[in-house]
Amino acid sequence: MSAPLDAAAIESRLRAALQPSAIEVEDDSHLHAGHAGAREGRHYTVRLRSERFAGLARVARHRLVYDALGPLAAQGVHALAIVAKTPDET
Repeated sequence: MSAPLDAAAIESRLRAALQPSAIEVEDDSHLHAGHAGAREGRHYTVRLRSERFAGLARVARHRLVYDALGPLAAQGVHALAIVAKTPDET
């Protein structure tokens, strides 16, 4: 079995797949201590800017992120908050 997904692995996969101009992966697990799902995995927030998101709706952008993470997304992740923008969006 593979090691659980961590912030560095998430960033590495997203950089390789989406070539973001900016990326930030934050482990928010400490904010969810005591939450029932916290035992099932970690909580992350991913903020990234990529030209790959141009012309795509929010759901399609999120699908690209999940596709980039592939089967790793199910390894030790309980929640993944995604902020996916193009470089030109504020």
